Amino acid sequence: MKNNRELIVNWYNENKRNLPWRHDKDPYHVWISEIMLQQTRIEAVMNYYHRFMNEIPDIETLANIEEDKLLKLWEGLGYYNRAKNLKKAAIEIISNYQGNFPTTYVEIIKLPGIGEYTASAISSICFNEPQVTIDGNVLRVYARFYNDKRNVDDPKTKKAIRDELMQFVPTESGSFNQGLMEIGETICLPNGLPKCEICPLAKDCLAKKNNTYSNLPVKAKKKDKKEEDYTVLIYHYQNKYAIYKRTKETLLNNLWAFPVINKNLSSIQLKEYLKEQNIAFNSISKGPMNTHIFTHKKWNMTSYIIELKNIESMENYKWVTKKDLEYTYAIPTAFQPFREVITKKEEKQK
Repeated sequence: MKNNRELIVNWYNENKRNLPWRHDKDPYHVWISEIMLQQTRIEAVMNYYHRFMNEIPDIETLANIEEDKLLKLWEGLGYYNRAKNLKKAAIEIISNYQGNFPTTYVEIIKLPGIGEYTASAISSICFNEPQVTIDGNVLRVYARFYNDKRNVDDPKTKKAIRDELMQFVPTESGSFNQGLMEIGETICLPNGLPKCEICPLAKDCLAKKNNTYSNLPVKAKKKDKKEEDYTVLIYHYQNKYAIYKRTKETLLNNLWAFPVINKNLSSIQLKEYLKEQNIAFNSISKGPMNTHIFTHKKWNMTSYIIELKNIESMENYKWVTKKDLEYTYAIPTAFQPFREVITKKEEKQK
């Protein structure tokens, strides 16, 4: 790969996709795009990126934005701590760097929410610092190029690959890093056949030579996700719906959601629960079911729509309209199917 450095850089400069965060080397643009792209496809990010930049065009605006508005802009991207850390980092940049984005890897990696990969990407792309970026695309290209059978999920393997690439990272480090990632994203595909016929590295690729690309990279066997059952309660009273801010839960902390019970209730069990809580209701109807998969957990969610007589015993909830849910409060993806119930319900009543 050392002998292909210039080839990778030239290939990238001639073949890179026209993406909005590549139009300049503004670290703010690169930073936001890199955080959005973590565990999210480029196609899914485009609209979010444009909307985010329209509403939050610079670091100062980000530092001062209300959290609920920020999370609403992030709604649907998931992993909401990423958005929260953006604001924390912006505040630090204002306080410690007079609003100017830090220019070195050592400084950048100290910011909240920024790890080795993002710090390397920003410092190399924006400031041409000789750093290498190691993500899933780069690991796949590397493993296949060298026919490397090491487990790429092992931190020791990632460090070894990073150390090796650091020995010959070229002056155009940003283009080199983006070139490797671009090859992984568009040519050396994770699923299906890689497009070896158009790959600039094909002539030296050992996986192509040995026909082993389908077995690479080697990864650790995925652990079974812990399954949890929940009952979602869609309380309805006078064109308003109950939501609450999750503050004690480990997942989706500080986000707005519909009330939940940490087990799967039958309609009979739910009626008993409502009576115990002194919640007066007119009717209960079954809502949709939803399964949501997190990194380490799987939520099995059932739901009920509960028409209330009054809300005298429910002062702990915030009561909002359908419009509020659409434009003001960020509802996590796990709860989106239940928000759609409200949309359909209101449309029927028109």
